[in-house]
Amino acid sequence: MMRTLPRKFLATSGVGLMLLGGLAACGSSNSGSGSGGGSGSGSTAAKNTKVGVLLPDTASSPRWVSADPNEINKQCKAYGLTCYVDNANGTATTQQSQAQALINAGVGVLLVTNLDPGSGKAIETLAQQHNVVTIDYDRLTAGGSASYYVSYNNVKVGEDQGTALTQAPQVKGKTDVNYVEIDGAPTDNNATQFAQGYNSVLSKQPGWHKLAEQTGNWDPATAQTVFTTMLGQHHDINAVMVANDTMAQAVINVLKAQGLAGKVAVSGQDATAGGLDNIMSGTQAFTIYKPVAGEADVAIKLASQILDGQKPAAPAMTKDPTSGREVPSFLATPTVITKANVALPVTDGYVTAAAVCPTPALQKLCTANGINVAG
Repeated sequence: MMRTLPRKFLATSGVGLMLLGGLAACGSSNSGSGSGGGSGSGSTAAKNTKVGVLLPDTASSPRWVSADPNEINKQCKAYGLTCYVDNANGTATTQQSQAQALINAGVGVLLVTNLDPGSGKAIETLAQQHNVVTIDYDRLTAGGSASYYVSYNNVKVGEDQGTALTQAPQVKGKTDVNYVEIDGAPTDNNATQFAQGYNSVLSKQPGWHKLAEQTGNWDPATAQTVFTTMLGQHHDINAVMVANDTMAQAVINVLKAQGLAGKVAVSGQDATAGGLDNIMSGTQAFTIYKPVAGEADVAIKLASQILDGQKPAAPAMTKDPTSGREVPSFLATPTVITKANVALPVTDGYVTAAAVCPTPALQKLCTANGINVAG
């Protein structure tokens, strides 16, 4: 079962190590007591069932707050594992302290969603020194040493974003389209792959002209500042290729202030409640749905197999852009969400109807778009 450490622990490593070391297994009588999980009462060492999970922040996407922890919790329970889930709240030094604590507590496998390649590599090197197997979760750690990489096909995500933007009603069929791009953080290899994907599509569109491109750093405030500047410099923007829903919301807020919301095609990613609301209202053209089960289920099953002493074969390889190493990979396929299938993330249980439809006005909109507000 998952144990989420108190927020107080997340910023410390001294007393926190003692607290973590003393946590008992949740509903699992065969939980190991350390990396080796040795027992003094028998000749056979107990199996290690401890898994550490390092998530990056709470601001870039709601998934890190609820979706991933909830699904990880579900899978850990199913596999009889004791999982400790930490969130670094956007601070690399905090994540490194959390990694040290988890290693000291005896985890056998560590899932890492890095905040930047340097700190992620340091965590994986430390884990390797203590015979802890690392899995890059959602983000590849460039230059790292993870044994596996579990994510979505992020170049395909970007390609889907680019294609979906060209089909947005505000620009579909037009032969002269001016657009700008707001990318994810340059420290995130996923953002690089997303951009690779959508640039490969948009750069080949006849009559499409890229007026500006800048990072939004996965931060809504940064994205708002960046887009405000772009709109001030270019008054004829027809489309905005923005990398995810939280930054898209910032772009839409700027457009609303100028009376342009719904008139400019805006992209997204992550199928957040806000993104789905914007799609239903017509201010956002689409989002990319990446069910967290596609990553969490695979990663926890993989961790369980590793703790059982197996070396699972991966169906794909991903080339590390820094070292050139081919990393064994499990890559899921994304789904484009438009108004036509906007109910899918709700019916799948990825996001609740209560989150998407919290007000009477949104409840009416949800009902009109096939979302059961009573569910």
